[in-house]
Order: sequence, then structure tokens, then C-alpha cells
Amino acid sequence: MENKFKEYVGKIREILPIGRTFDMVERNLLIGGKECNMYFLQALVKDDVMERIITGFFTIAKIQMDQYTCAMDFIKSEIPYIGITRETDINNIVTSILSGQTVMVVDGFSEAIVMDLRTYPVRSVSEPDKEKSLRGAKDGFVETLLFNTALIRRRVRDPNLVFKIFNVGEKTKTDVSIGYIEGLADDKQLEKITDKIKGLKVKSLTVGDQSLVEAIGKSSSINPFPKVRYTQRPDVVCAHLTEGKFVILVDNSPTAIMLPTCIFDFNQDVDDYYLPFMTGNYFRLIRTINMISILLLTPIYLLIAEGNIPVTAQLKFMIPDEGYSIPLFLQFIILEFAIDALKLASLSTPNSLGMSLSVIGALILGEFSISAGWFIPQTILCMAVVALASFTQSSMELGYAIKFMRILILIGVAIFGIWGGLAALAFNLILLASTKSLVGTSYLYPLIPFNWYELKHLLFRTRS
Repeated sequence: MENKFKEYVGKIREILPIGRTFDMVERNLLIGGKECNMYFLQALVKDDVMERIITGFFTIAKIQMDQYTCAMDFIKSEIPYIGITRETDINNIVTSILSGQTVMVVDGFSEAIVMDLRTYPVRSVSEPDKEKSLRGAKDGFVETLLFNTALIRRRVRDPNLVFKIFNVGEKTKTDVSIGYIEGLADDKQLEKITDKIKGLKVKSLTVGDQSLVEAIGKSSSINPFPKVRYTQRPDVVCAHLTEGKFVILVDNSPTAIMLPTCIFDFNQDVDDYYLPFMTGNYFRLIRTINMISILLLTPIYLLIAEGNIPVTAQLKFMIPDEGYSIPLFLQFIILEFAIDALKLASLSTPNSLGMSLSVIGALILGEFSISAGWFIPQTILCMAVVALASFTQSSMELGYAIKFMRILILIGVAIFGIWGGLAALAFNLILLASTKSLVGTSYLYPLIPFNWYELKHLLFRTRS
């Protein structure tokens, strides 16, 4: 067979910074009288396994090595480890090295040997802070793709569960995997997702999943509704897969992308199924009421306070009886920005100072703004209710979509009164109805097109 040893070595040294970067190693060996080069990243290789492999190579006699005419013969007899492949394409060889695999080029063989001896720095599979469960599993995805697929396979032991893998990004060559169950997942949707990922022409996926979604979706920049659902919980992903849907896992990201997704999927939570039937339905009802409340509470109050909606004597306390320096509409807009500013501040605040931030934000700023006459207690109360109710929505993306809808309705109410609010609400509903998922399905499915069997499973916690 053709000897391509010198060609491989020359190309690898030409493309990779061998000798210019300390963490990329070229190890020269003499195995049974034949020259051999091994290439790997020092920080991503299992030292103990590498030591055992090399020690075994030094025991091979020349007469034994001469009997191996190809890489496959050598692998069968001398490399007793899993994850061994052969490769002839130099680009794939280079990508394998950069991915943390070990490439072995032997004089006399026409193929390079690729050994998966990778090890990654990884944190524990602890429960994600944003998706804590009262009684559910306490594990969560990490930044290593292989670990995440293992967490899924631990729960779904179906032989039809498949993970397809792709390299995305001209610079990063990030591993992206599509998971689905054959026979349950829609083949046309699978083909559409696969074609979109294969056709991506991006330089990098340095921020992982969101970069991938934006590259695939190519949706309108003024449409705030999330086209996919994110989660860091393996049990949520497994439930999604058993419904015949797809999951996309991106290496270096602890977040799974679930699709296709409709608006009703965001109303579900893992605790709905870990708790008793009636309790789960009660939680889902509270979540639905909160979603409607955070959308309409402040616009309705603005209409009431400005006399556009009559109220009974019992609700007269909602109408401000004292003067105020800032119009009510501007009060709500300022408070919308102020709450988000406090959220951003809390993200950058060390845990030890978190309580101090809460005291400053809630007591000093809130009390002073009322005493100074900038705000009235009713507007602060409404925004406090909205801010607290928004935490029942686990999807931050949908939470901000509802926020933008609420601000648009507020603007309509402030300019044109009740008819302006209705027009803004109608615009939001039209935008919602015209939105499509990443695979082209309706965002309002199973309401449009109507499918009661599917809809009742999304609106209510039904028995399995």
C-alpha cells in the first residue's frame, strides 16, 4: 500500500503551529523499527492512558511490526482501546487534533490512526439554578457534549434514539449534535433542520447555542418571540424527545435547544409532573393567569387612572388622589427600565453584596422616589406585582417578549386611549399568529391548526 507518512507529517507541520505553541505536542517514536509520529493537545489528553499505549508500543518487535501491512492490522493487534478510527483526509486529521483527539501517523501505512483519548475540564452535573425542581432530579447539563448525551441516554434507553453530529464554524469547528427518536420524529422536519445546519456559513460559534439559533432562524429582528425553547434539565429534554421532537446540543454549552416549539410549550414546567395531578394543574393555572397579568396589568391600570374605564367605589383607591410630577405613562416606562437595570446590577453583584443591593433598590430608591413626588405608590405596586409575576415564567426569552408587548400596549393607551391599547394588542396577536417555528410549523399549534388532543396536553396537566 502507498506510504503517505512524509506527506501527512509535512501537511500537519505546515497547517498546525507545531513548535510555536507549547500545548500542541509532536511525539516521535520508533515502533518495531518503524518511525511513528503522534500529535495531540497536551491539556486534552488522558496522561495515564497515553502512557500505557506508548509503553505497549515499545514492546513490539521488528518482525512483528513488519507483518502489519495496513493501519487496520495494527489497530486490531496493538491498540486495545475504544474510539479508534482511520483517516486519509488531511483536513479531517487536522480537525481531529484540534478537537483534542490523538493522531498517529506510522511509516508504511496509507492511513492515519485517530484515537479518542480526550479528557475535558468539567464541572459537576448539578441542578441548574434557573430551573430548580421541588421533587425532581437534581442533575443538569454541563459544557461537555458527550456528558450531555450520556445524561439523556441514561433516561431514554430506546435503540432508536439517534444523535447526529456536525462541525459548525470555519474557525471554531464546534461540535453540534441533533438528537431524535427514529420512528417518532418527523422525517421532513429532520431533513430541514439537517440541511440548515449543513448549509451554515459562519466563522465561529463562540457564544454557542444562541449563535446557532440566529444563524439557522434568520427571522425578523423586530419579532421578539423565541423560536426555540432552552433548558439545562435532562429530564425535560427526554420528555421532549419522547413526544417526537428534536434536541440540538452544542459543545461548550450547558443549554439544550428544543424544537419545534409553540407558544404553549412555554407554559409547561417540570414540577407540573413531579407533583400530584391536581397540584400540577393548579400550578399551570397560576402560570397562565400570571402570563396574562404581566401583559395587561399596567395598561389596564393606566386606563383606569386616566378615567377611560369606570370603576366601582370599592376600587376608587386605585385612582391617585394626589398630584404627581411625572405622567403615569412615563412612570411606568421609567420603572420598566429601572427594574431591568436592577436585574443587570444583580448579575454583576457578588453574592455577599446581594442583600445590600436589594435594600438599596427596594427601600431607599423606592421610598425616596415616592417621597419626592416622582412616582405614586400605585405605579410602584403595579410594577412590583409585574416583576414578581414574571419570575413564574422560566423562559427569559418569552418573558422579554411579553415585556415588549406590554410596552407597546402602554404606548397605544397613552396616545389613543382604549382604542390605541386594543390596536396594539391586535398587532401583537397578528405578530404572534404570523410567527413560525424554525422548522416552519405554526407558532400557535395546536390551536392553529386546531388539534384538541394535543392542545389539552399543553393547557392542562394530563395523565400519562
